[in-house]
Amino acid sequence: MKIYNVKEKQEYIEEIARLSKLEWAEYDTEEELNNKIQQTINKIKNNLDNPSYCKLVLLDNDNLVGFISIFPTDGDECQELTPWYATMYVKKEYRGLGYSKILNDAILKEAKRLGFKKIYLKSELKNYYEKFGAKYIKDLQNGEKLYYIDL
Repeated sequence: MKIYNVKEKQEYIEEIARLSKLEWAEYDTEEELNNKIQQTINKIKNNLDNPSYCKLVLLDNDNLVGFISIFPTDGDECQELTPWYATMYVKKEYRGLGYSKILNDAILKEAKRLGFKKIYLKSELKNYYEKFGAKYIKDLQNGEKLYYIDL
């Protein structure tokens, strides 16, 4: 298992975009899903040189296990907060094996290396991110909870 910045492994961008949209997007048709996937591919590629953006991938040899990101903004609420811990994803066949901790540790290390002192995240999951040091701030209007992690 090894962590890479997606800048070094751009051949995984399409798979990441597809997994992201299947996990978190709402769509009615295959065409709509494909449009959202293409938008995500473009967004990733357009942000590769943005210093407030980072996407790390966890690979088992050449197989994508999961990914995690730092976004400058995330959603409509709390746009004044930056940066955001986002898109932690582990493929179903790898879940329950500790890979989310590997991704979490890697993104927090990267955020610290980038000079951030705090990172924000939002989630509907209960009692999940607390194990990574997340501290609750408030409930958001969209039903998610807002957290921060000191780096």
